[in-house]
Amino acid sequence: MPDQIDQAIIYARNHHSDFLSELKDFVSIPSVSTTPEYKQEMEKAAHKVAQMASSAGLENIQIYPTSGHPIVFGEWLHAKNQPTILIYGHYDVQPVDPVDLWETPPFQPSLRDQYFLGRGASDMKGQIVAVFAALQSIRHTTGSFPVNIKLMIEGEEEIGSPHLRTFIEDHRSMLSCDVSLNPDAGMIAPDLPTLVYALRGLVFFELKVFGPEHDLHSGVFGGVVHNPAQALCEIIASMHDENGRITIPGFYDHVRTLSLEEREELSRLPMGEDYYLQQTGAPQLWGEPDYTPVERIGARPTLEVNGLFSGFTGQGTKTVLPAYAMAKISCRIVADQEPDEIHRLLRHYLEQHIPSTVRWELNYFGGAPASITDPNHPAATAMKKALELVWKTRPLLKREGGSIPVVGDIQKILGADSVLTGFGLPDDRIHSPNERLHLPTWFKGIEALIAFFYLMKSNLQE
Repeated sequence: MPDQIDQAIIYARNHHSDFLSELKDFVSIPSVSTTPEYKQEMEKAAHKVAQMASSAGLENIQIYPTSGHPIVFGEWLHAKNQPTILIYGHYDVQPVDPVDLWETPPFQPSLRDQYFLGRGASDMKGQIVAVFAALQSIRHTTGSFPVNIKLMIEGEEEIGSPHLRTFIEDHRSMLSCDVSLNPDAGMIAPDLPTLVYALRGLVFFELKVFGPEHDLHSGVFGGVVHNPAQALCEIIASMHDENGRITIPGFYDHVRTLSLEEREELSRLPMGEDYYLQQTGAPQLWGEPDYTPVERIGARPTLEVNGLFSGFTGQGTKTVLPAYAMAKISCRIVADQEPDEIHRLLRHYLEQHIPSTVRWELNYFGGAPASITDPNHPAATAMKKALELVWKTRPLLKREGGSIPVVGDIQKILGADSVLTGFGLPDDRIHSPNERLHLPTWFKGIEALIAFFYLMKSNLQE
């Protein structure tokens, strides 16, 4: 087994220029999923994924249309009595605005020092090419793969994956697997390989509070009519106590308690107060004092106000008592909390606490469940060993504060956990101008993926 890993890694090192050329071609395609004008480019990107999958040795490659953008599937199923790994990824990218802040054209990739620049270089075209590079390196040295492979690459992740859940439900048998590999996460630093084992889920709401039937003169009616903006601010303020704990009854009922072992593991992350202050520029951190910042980010749920609107917001003054006020609210939820249950709890809280002097509406836009994988799952163990083999250091385990809905969907629909990794870095400027990919880290990532596929075989046999 070590000889096979070494041989494949040698092949990969000898073909860095080929992998970079593939990445350049891929990033050159402006696969922006948000606007119809890029529809043909999205099709082109899907066909590019199919071509790379074929070159890597996968079979039965198909491009499935949706009412949005297509999904690419492929497989290789000749490893008898071995696990099946479903590789997930997305080929769509964020818009490039503001264009004038780009130092190089976003879809004309370039190299600068140790970085590859271009939209999608890190999120996540670079990660997809890394997987194909690892598979190609294995196939060219042994002629086959040590485990069974399935591939599902979508084109709508950046717009919320509106058609992916239905696709998974409609193709359960075709997508059945033992575990999913999702390289859409990242590392904390070039010398700190990272395995993400938990993601928070997400729930969206819009709360509207209505008062008079039209805007009123605040001098004539102020003090007689309850101002909807004030009522909205009061109800929002009441949803947290002075320590940042959410006051909605039942909100924490299903939140898992962090074990001592897990807290010790999370404490290894170099992400203390200074890290978050430096990242945010905030004057001081805020939140539940019984938890460290990294625990609050990954293991505790939140309720956040994402936007507020009411009354006159232009320059100058206008003494108006507004007719209504609106707030955009979202909750990040953790494992065992369910979006529909959070909706029920919030609605009940509003029914109990909003005064009769105003009317209100709560629009529920749905959400995505959280997910968690046992860090000692055989696949997670294989990835930890692979990362340590390449980086020569024990990898960090991390709970991610963000959400990747497909991870929860794969867990619920296919019954498969996901291994989350990736070789992007915090300063890759994803979703921003001048997105980039750190090539030394990326090349190491290819080697770690090679080792992972081999170690998946040996780990499941132990």
